[in-house]
Amino acid sequence: MAEQYGFYVDTSRCIKCWACQVACKQWHGIEAGTVSRRNVQETVDGSFPTVKRSFESLSCMHCEEPACFAKCPQGAISKREEDGVVVVDDEKCIGCKTCSLVCPFDVPQYREVEGGGLKMDKCDTCLSIGRTEEGDPHCVAACPMQALHFGPLSEMETQAAERGGARMEGETNPSVYVS
Repeated sequence: MAEQYGFYVDTSRCIKCWACQVACKQWHGIEAGTVSRRNVQETVDGSFPTVKRSFESLSCMHCEEPACFAKCPQGAISKREEDGVVVVDDEKCIGCKTCSLVCPFDVPQYREVEGGGLKMDKCDTCLSIGRTEEGDPHCVAACPMQALHFGPLSEMETQAAERGGARMEGETNPSVYVS
């Protein structure tokens, strides 16, 4: 496999504006109140008067060893050779939710499809709609604070190390760095 791609989230820059989430929904034509491919999470440490809040924008972790890929009974989930991005084949997905049961990050969500039934929905780094001219997913391009970055994992590691960050931990080896 070519080099694994992933995200770096600089929590010191994220202001919880949801621009990444809105851009994702807009570009993918996702209705409000339905699935969300990207979510902004808040962490609160300490107690009054010394409280620290931080925010991180997370989506599919595009794991190096994705449990969803390994357990999908239909073979609807694959990992691209050229960049390691985990994608779903809508034609094969039967909405059985096996991927949701095994994903340690609770990423898979489901949308209703015409004619009934469910299909799994998750971040595909904007492969299905075309990335920006710079090659970034639309969430990265929309971030006004430049808190989100996407690219080869080695580059994400370097950026995270410069800011005191580290790779997210998990048995599936998530392709996400956070500082």
